[in-house]
Amino acid sequence: MPHGGKHLAMYNFGLHVAPYESLAVEGFRLREDANFEAAARAHGFVGRSGYDGMPGPACWGRQVFPRFIEGSGFASAPSSLSLWANIESLMAFSYSGVHADALKHARHWNVKQSWPALVLWWTDADVIPEWRDGAERLERLHDEGPSAAAFAFKRPYDANGNLATIDRGKVKEIAALNAIGQRDLLAHVLTLKA
Repeated sequence: MPHGGKHLAMYNFGLHVAPYESLAVEGFRLREDANFEAAARAHGFVGRSGYDGMPGPACWGRQVFPRFIEGSGFASAPSSLSLWANIESLMAFSYSGVHADALKHARHWNVKQSWPALVLWWTDADVIPEWRDGAERLERLHDEGPSAAAFAFKRPYDANGNLATIDRGKVKEIAALNAIGQRDLLAHVLTLKA
């Protein structure tokens, strides 16, 4: 990863309606690899943590979960931790193409949340966040509301800690670029069951 500057860190966390291997969340499972590949091809993607003991990228510290997992009956839950060049790149990936298809069906696979779906924060470009950082910041966003240390798309902050405005035109431009490089992945996920 490059040195100097800042990266936008993103952590998300949810709970499935049933165990990962169940038919109830098969649509999620079937789309998972395509979503990871779409992210890797996305403009502004810097990197993501893998999962301990699984093939793929290195795991960024021991995977832990926010307190919202307590009482769920699950020992692990769907979550991701990644780095992006800017908020527009992350938004373009999140709300278009392959990932947008997954979001459209998420209500079938995930329980309704009383906590934020994701948390964002800026980190020095030479720092790789760990899972515990994401879990702690998600709890902070839930408990204290948005701040430069823990925010979401609705109330974003820039890399200097100031309230920011997302450039929607830039988001559309990036989404259009991503669509070209992800056409095959989107065609594939559109054939999958929800």
